[in-house]
Amino acid sequence: MTPRTLIIGYGSPIRGDDAIGPLAADALAAGPLPLGVEVISRHILTAELVEDIAAADRVIFLDATLEGEPGEVRVRRLAPDASALSSMAHFLDPRELLAWCQTLYQREPAAYLVSATGHSFDYASYSLSPTASAALTPMIAQVQALVAEPLHVGIRGPSPVARVRPA
Repeated sequence: MTPRTLIIGYGSPIRGDDAIGPLAADALAAGPLPLGVEVISRHILTAELVEDIAAADRVIFLDATLEGEPGEVRVRRLAPDASALSSMAHFLDPRELLAWCQTLYQREPAAYLVSATGHSFDYASYSLSPTASAALTPMIAQVQALVAEPLHVGIRGPSPVARVRPA
């Protein structure tokens, strides 16, 4: 049986580098995709995604961040966290969605956040800064590496952050 992987890219397409999540998701969706991989691109994370997350064995969230050196790509393991604070920018935190999945469906897919540190979040429609544009390829490569990994069922909790520093 092929494990189901759900990739969710999210971020505001009108806030410059915040568009990197949806743009990475769109690039991945252009394929080809391995069997069992589905890609969703959203402006914000909403409760409606919980059912899709519950149906997956692995979920990979893609987003921009302010943390780190501009252009840096980070991969970190996520665990459900009902106390994770929602932000006005993305409405729900991925860990909240995982907690809802755990509570409503008794499911806890392996979950990761792949983020790229942005440089400019000024108004710009789907227009990344050169720094974020350079991070797009390593971000996609990190997602592809996660998708290619065997699924380790039963591993829970956060893992150390893996970082890809800009050249």
